[in-house]
Amino acid sequence: MGKNHYKLLNNLEQYRKKAGLTQQELSNNADVSRKSINAIENGIYVPSTVLALKISKIFNCKVEDLFELPKN
Repeated sequence: MGKNHYKLLNNLEQYRKKAGLTQQELSNNADVSRKSINAIENGIYVPSTVLALKISKIFNCKVEDLFELPKN
């Protein structure tokens, strides 16, 4: 994980709740553990490119809608 991962902003929890999904349901759809989804939502873990793409496909949105770098 890069040294600036803590700066990554994510809207995963908002998208998940808006879709009416639990962390477990999202994790099942994305083929990862519930703990992984929790860690992503809490900014502890930065998802791989493949996982970010899978999640964006689940929500039918762009990766940039879920994850972004802060504006300087």
